[in-house]
Amino acid sequence: MILTNARIVLPNEIIKGTLVINEGVITQIDQGNVSLPTALDCQNGYLTAGMIELHTDNMEKHFTPRPGVNWPAIQAFKVHDAQMVSAGITSVFDAISVGDVIEGSERLNNLSRMVEALNESRDRGLTRADHFLHLRCEVSHKDTLANFHALLEQTNVQLVSVMDHSPGQRQFANIEKYREYYQGKYKLSNAEMEAFITRQLDDSQRYSAQFRETICDTCHNRHIPLASHDDATIEHIEESHHFNMVIAEFPTTEKAAKAAHEKGMSVLMGAPNVVRGGSHSGNIAAHELASAGVLDILSSDYYPASLLESAFKIARLEDNDYDIPKAMNLVSLNPAKAVGLHDRGLIDLGCKADLIWSSAKEDHVHIEQVWKNGQRAF
Repeated sequence: MILTNARIVLPNEIIKGTLVINEGVITQIDQGNVSLPTALDCQNGYLTAGMIELHTDNMEKHFTPRPGVNWPAIQAFKVHDAQMVSAGITSVFDAISVGDVIEGSERLNNLSRMVEALNESRDRGLTRADHFLHLRCEVSHKDTLANFHALLEQTNVQLVSVMDHSPGQRQFANIEKYREYYQGKYKLSNAEMEAFITRQLDDSQRYSAQFRETICDTCHNRHIPLASHDDATIEHIEESHHFNMVIAEFPTTEKAAKAAHEKGMSVLMGAPNVVRGGSHSGNIAAHELASAGVLDILSSDYYPASLLESAFKIARLEDNDYDIPKAMNLVSLNPAKAVGLHDRGLIDLGCKADLIWSSAKEDHVHIEQVWKNGQRAF
């Protein structure tokens, strides 16, 4: 396959030229266009590496599209997969919650169904993207450790993040924001909300420290990359560094992000945060970390279409030094490096031909086509 008349986005520059792909890998990168009848004219659009998503819970919503409705697992997974590829995401770390802040939640009920659907869809060749498993471990939940060990025995896990969403710290240092979020989400009365807060604080005190240490030790022994979650203080970063975590997911303050960056951790922020202009929890805005030069990775989190849009938006902002190549590294090369995927995430000779052809439409970037291993996926 030959793609020509493209603005090819390399890790450090953009060239106007032509790509040649053979047997699913990039075999030639040339400056200038060709006029071969078999070449696809990219019409001066951008040709970028397929994006790599490290933390998305997008799959969950398709398994339970409405309260009490459990959709057939393979169908649910295929819709999720198609949505990811249509957004230009060709490698997906599906983040599945092990433990939750509320008993009997759908995400806990769907835990095995989601893992089985991921494995079966992958084994049967039903996926357009490459899918990997990311376990999001809520260490303040009493069943988290047992479920974590059970999942490790039944499936291959490629990334683990450690979370504690109890009130008064990390994401919800502002307890009023905690009340606003969870009281609205679960329709709790004032009395129920106070009981909910007390229970979450008790569970965190009882389980979090022990579960965090055991999960991290297990991951080290199995060589599974680790990510922290919602670090807010220097002490949180010191703890994360002590456990050899390689990614700091969604730090809530600039001082935590800078400390993580200085420790060599990759700072990951939400693409919806960029598109919306700030955090829904009132924490640090991702574009502020870009301005400070400590933003390394973007994740679509709960909204797949935000990922490519956020990279181009970061590149358009004037208060940082992210041009288009550096901004695209946030969603391709940098996440690939963080989890040890060395065959993708950039346009280079011998790399997977996971590619996006997109066009700038005023202030919006529009995806024209997506390829996975050199085959058209969207």
